[in-house]
Amino acid sequence: MLSALAFLTIIGGARPPDRRAFAWFPLVGAGIGAVMAAVWWAAQLLWPPGVAAAILVAVDLALTGLLHVDGLADCADGLLPHIGRDRRLEVMRQPDVGAFALAVVPVVLLARWAALATGQIQPLSLVGIWATSRTIIATVPSLVPYARDRGIATAFIAGSHRSFAGWLIPAAAIIVIAEGPIGIAAAFTALAAAAGMVVLAGRRIGGFTGDVLGASVVLSETAALLALVVKP
Repeated sequence: MLSALAFLTIIGGARPPDRRAFAWFPLVGAGIGAVMAAVWWAAQLLWPPGVAAAILVAVDLALTGLLHVDGLADCADGLLPHIGRDRRLEVMRQPDVGAFALAVVPVVLLARWAALATGQIQPLSLVGIWATSRTIIATVPSLVPYARDRGIATAFIAGSHRSFAGWLIPAAAIIVIAEGPIGIAAAFTALAAAAGMVVLAGRRIGGFTGDVLGASVVLSETAALLALVVKP
């Protein structure tokens, strides 16, 4: 568990991931979501929804060490331009940020803030959404090939297993308990967003990378949040 916690958050030190890390991703995701839920509940008591939403987005970025947003930025720069496969992987490995990332990341963060700023999202649903996003990326490596010869995910991709997808049921149940029937749509929307990210990566680079997993986390969460505030 410490390996998963250290990898997904700033807690636990710089521990390298091991093959058992993926098994703990759903629970660590739920734990992150619980922290977010507590912050969201407290922030709404103290500030207007817009301010509380900004605080929650900032806390998520801080707690995860911007790991997943970094993946989103790298994927935007590597997967969206019209370049060859090898060049895409090279761009995604570079630490700098390009024009595509500068466009995509602010839009996604703004979408997260806008959904939360409606004040309609229940704190408990964050537990389910954050657990769902980590469950998805714990399952992807068992279904999709790794696009690199070696990389950050090499040490633990063998620990992924399709059975982890079973955690999607209790994660979705939490969202439904918090939000009602719309929670089912939110869970499926999260899954669809992550699947879209993985399919795009498969077509552009032949599989997934650590950046693709990170981007899948951000996009699935954002999609679920937006689904919860769709007008009836």
